[in-house]
Formats: sequence, structure tokens, C-alpha cells
Amino acid sequence: MMENKLNTNKASKLLSAAVLGVEAYIVEVESHLDAQLPAFVTVGLPDAAVKESKERVSAAIKNSGYKLPMKKITINLAPADVRKEGSAFDLPIAVGILAASGVVPNDRLDKYLILGELSLQGTLRAIRGALNIAVMAGKQKNLAGIILPKQNAEEAAVAGTVPVFPAESLGDVVEFLKGEKDLSQFTVNIDSIMKTAREYEMDFADVKGQAHVKRALEVAAAGGHNIIMIGPPGSGKTMLAKRLPSILPDLRLEEAIETTMIHSVMGLLPKNKGLITTRPFRSPHHTVSEAGLVGGGSIPKPGEVSLSHNGVLFLDELPEFGKSVLEVLRQPLEDGWVTISRASMSLTYPSNILLSSAMNPCPCGYATDPNNDCNCSNREIHHYMKRISGPLLDRIDIHIEVPSVNYSELSSKERGEPSADIRARIEIARDVQTKRFSDVKGLHTNAQMGSKQIRNYCVIDEKGDELLRTAINKLGLSARAYDRILKVGRTIADLEGSEEIKPEYISEAIQYRTLDRQLWN
Repeated sequence: MMENKLNTNKASKLLSAAVLGVEAYIVEVESHLDAQLPAFVTVGLPDAAVKESKERVSAAIKNSGYKLPMKKITINLAPADVRKEGSAFDLPIAVGILAASGVVPNDRLDKYLILGELSLQGTLRAIRGALNIAVMAGKQKNLAGIILPKQNAEEAAVAGTVPVFPAESLGDVVEFLKGEKDLSQFTVNIDSIMKTAREYEMDFADVKGQAHVKRALEVAAAGGHNIIMIGPPGSGKTMLAKRLPSILPDLRLEEAIETTMIHSVMGLLPKNKGLITTRPFRSPHHTVSEAGLVGGGSIPKPGEVSLSHNGVLFLDELPEFGKSVLEVLRQPLEDGWVTISRASMSLTYPSNILLSSAMNPCPCGYATDPNNDCNCSNREIHHYMKRISGPLLDRIDIHIEVPSVNYSELSSKERGEPSADIRARIEIARDVQTKRFSDVKGLHTNAQMGSKQIRNYCVIDEKGDELLRTAINKLGLSARAYDRILKVGRTIADLEGSEEIKPEYISEAIQYRTLDRQLWN
């Protein structure tokens, strides 16, 4: 005869989410209470932060006025074969335990995504990846909304894909799920955010002199061309580079969301700001590692090249970077994305950047400075320049010399042309390129043209061809400069509103190939 057994087990299941790379996915948080000695076990490949949640959750439940069940608590995070990281599971775990113990009804748990970090007092703290999760949530059916900390409300609402319900504490969420309290839906005015936040602290109007360098930067921004500036210390290379984002076209909403998603995953969003609306500018030190530059780690994280996505990556003192570090840039510059492979996973991060770099003309820096003597030998200069490999240099379309600024220019009271005026010309040139490449997927700027597009859109007349032949044969320009000159010539023509690539445009483009000349080879 079978014995009757008393069922003392209780369980609950609710929905949360996590981010892997820049893509979010649903995580089911299952809570099980068993009539055994009190214990707290979390399974489902949790990392250290998730395992530590038991301490935060236990304290938060007690300090919010609820009773922690004196049973064995088992938490399962499904899918169990994907590693979970971060503190966003605190809130769903706490709610799941209270639901399993009968405090929270189960009927509404599958209608919301719940996430948030808990303090010991039961208040909610901001999490990473809220925008990524909101974008994913919009693709799910039968979701009534997302419940998350109020600090992440604007970020999540920017996606505009699913209702966002911000909360301040565990108690607020419990009362909402019990139907005893309303959480107001948070909404944002996207147009207002995009219009009011497109402001850059730095402007080209502040730069004295250097008219030809400004022109080169304008061409680079108009065609998406990578650029390197060569000049002595104090000539203004860094000052110019920092102002490059201010003349790039305004971020479109899709670009702003893409950029924000990467920064959100890394926890780098500015406080009280839900959307990045200006072009990123990143300038890592030359001691940066390969992982720091392109991304890495046991669970791969984005590096500087992805944090610069849709913006500018500035590498100052380019030859001082490790050779292996520079070489890993080749693939992201060519493809516009970075793939990081590990034994357990392979993640891809976007890296559509404009590379701006700067260097001295020699180890001491004064080889081209008329006001200072250079003590470097030709051998030392040659070795210094060779720190930049040919394949990397092949991906930099514009090389421009930056001379020292003389006193009359420095003391001038006249302000330079403002960034807004330069940006207006660049946006017109970009519109021309957008229409030109409208039938080619993934091609938006002249710098991205392949051999087929160069043949179709970079046709030059006989005089221009003669100029280019002379540059290759007489000035010592390398063969790799040929396509670059044609691409830059096409961009100059677009800036001038010309369908034809005139000889003077080819002549200007040839001047932007300093490092290809025999002096540096």
C-alpha cells in the first residue's frame, strides 16, 4: 500500500532578460521552495555577481517587510547552457521567491520582463543593457511591458518598442503585481531628445590657422576616409582631431540606438541620459592592449573600436602603439565589425568608425619644424616610420602634414569657420553618396567603395590620368595609393557639387599621400 505524501514544494516562473554581446535574450527565472533545511542555491551558469545575489535578495526581502521562506530555495536561470552575468537578476529572483511563497500572484508574472539590481534596503539600482533588452522585448509577443529601475526608464523607453514601467523598490513591484499599486508608464519625446542634445563642446571656430588641415579633415568627414596627421609636437594635431566629430553628419536615430546599446552594455552611459546623440570620440592611450582596443575577455566585451562605432577613434602617437595592437585594427577597419571567438562562444560587435591618427615626423618630433633642430638620423627616422605597417597604412586614405602655427595666426582675433557651417557642406556631400550607392547594401560612403564602384564612379579624363601617372612614377607614390587617390578625388568632387572628377581634384588628392612618398619608404 502506497503512503500518502504531503506536497510541501512550491514553485514560480517569471520572465527576465540578459545581454550577450549586444543582443538580448529572454531568461526564465524559476524559483522552487523545498521543505528542507534553509539554503539558497542558484543554477543555470551564473557568474559571481549572480551567485552573490542571494545575499542582496535575502536582505532586501526582509528589509522590505516580507518574510524570507525558511526552506531550501533553488533558483534556475534558463536557458541553463548560456552563462549569466550581472546584477539585473536580483529583482526577478526576489519576486520569484515571493511568488513561490504565495505573496505575489502568479497570473501576471508571464506578462512582464522584470529586471533590476537590489540594495540591501530593497531599493532598485540601475542595470546595464536596458536599451538592448527593450529592443529585444519589442520582438516578443504577449508582453505587457518591462519593469525596471527608474534610472533606466528613459534608456528603455527610447526604443519605443514596449511599455516601460519604472519602479523605485522591491515593494513597488510587489504591490504592482498584486494589483494594489499602479506604476506609471514612462514615455519620451524622441524628436526632442535628438534635437536638444546634438551639441558638441568643441568647435572648429576655436582653431587658429591650419586651413589646409581643416580642409583635409572636411574631405575625410565627407567621404568617411581614415586620416593620419603628421607634424611636430604642439602643432595642434590633437586639438583638430577632437573637433572632427563636430563636423560629421548628425546621428540618425538608428545610429544613436546602435551606439547607445554598446555603451549601455559597458555601463558607460552618462548619468540621467538615455540616448547618445552625438558622435562618439574615443582616444585610448598607446599602452592599450589588443583586448582593450578591439575587445576580449572570457565573456567577450567590446573594445575601443566598438565604443567608437558611428564616431571617431583617435590614435595619438600612432608609432608608439604596439605593432600587434595596430595589426588587429586591420579587420575592423576593412569590414566594419569585430568578431571575437572563444572556445564556448563567438560574438560580433559593430565597428563602423572613422579612424583619425597622429604622429610625429621622427622620434624627436622636429624633422619638419623650421624652428627646432632635429637630432635624428635617417636610419632612426626610417625605423620610426616603419613601425606603421603597409597593410595598416593601406587603410588610411588621407595623410596630411600639420606644420607649427606661427605667431601671427595664434594672436589673430578672427575666429575660424564654425563646425556647423562645415557640417552643412558635408551633409550635402553625404546625401549625394547615399543616393549613389542606394542599390548597394552596406555601402554608404566613398571610402567603402570596392573595385567595381571605383570603375563605375571614379572615371577621370586624360589630363587627370596623366597627373595620376606622374604621381605614381615620378613622385614615388606606392601602387596602393592609386585607388585611394581616386576615392578621395570622388569625395572632393562631391563637396564641390561636381559629377566630374576634375584634374584639380586629383591634384588635391595626390597631396594627401605624404607617407607614400619615397622620403618615408
